[in-house]
Amino acid sequence: MYLKISDLRKTYANGVEALKGITLDIPQGMFGLLGPNGAGKSTLMRTIATLQDADAGTIMLDEIDVKANPQAIRERLGYLPQDFGLYPRISAEVMLNHIAQMKGVGDKGVRRDLVSALLEKVNLYKDRKKALGTYSGGMRQRFGIAQALVGDPSLIIVDEPTAGLDPTERNRFYNLLSEIGENTIVILSTHIVEDVSTLCARMAIICDGELLMEGTPSQGLEALKGSIWSKSIDKEDLDRYKAQYHVISTKLKEGQLNLRVEADNHPGDGFEPSSPILEDVYFSHISKKLDPVTL
Repeated sequence: MYLKISDLRKTYANGVEALKGITLDIPQGMFGLLGPNGAGKSTLMRTIATLQDADAGTIMLDEIDVKANPQAIRERLGYLPQDFGLYPRISAEVMLNHIAQMKGVGDKGVRRDLVSALLEKVNLYKDRKKALGTYSGGMRQRFGIAQALVGDPSLIIVDEPTAGLDPTERNRFYNLLSEIGENTIVILSTHIVEDVSTLCARMAIICDGELLMEGTPSQGLEALKGSIWSKSIDKEDLDRYKAQYHVISTKLKEGQLNLRVEADNHPGDGFEPSSPILEDVYFSHISKKLDPVTL
């Protein structure tokens, strides 16, 4: 099972180039798509999900051409967008039953068993009678995964799924996605590096509609080995350091900024060597497009 994206391009009516020739090969398992807000991630996800057409390029799920046969893709797709609406007064059980019926599960008994099994899987069975409007953010996201799993999809897209979740709900969601990714292609679109470092065997970074990196997290880390340096400075000195060094990120701590810079050789000036982390991989690439990020 694979998803192959070739030279995908999309320009909106206002002239914004959202996708600039994106080419990706995505195998079975968890695939992380990292990028800042406005990078083109949601445009790419919506195009894969057949919610909009690209201007050029192709998307193939195994031997199925997404543009030529969108209905065949929809039958194999589970989609959890960044923002999805729910009927607040309807229970999870009733809503999921309705979704299953819309997805072609006609037999009432089969549908009942499917709904129960999915709500068990996402740990919502005990809350199945509660109105969706009473659910917490994490419960809503878990319900979103349940509806995405109706129909046993071979491709699942989740767009910014952990934004706004507390640490407990985020870990619960990680465990759920990890289990799902064992037998399915799961594309996790996010700007949260921790999501990818925790879950994904492969990843890509896009910014300003361009593909900046594709590979495994370990390949990204290896590429930066020996080139990350750190130092704490006063906040008012930041502009001077930005003018002298390739600053990829800063982290505020106790009134001082910890700078992380990228350089092939020791930059001197009090910098200490630092082992690269996945955040460095991300910031190293997007800093070529954007200003250094303050954490």
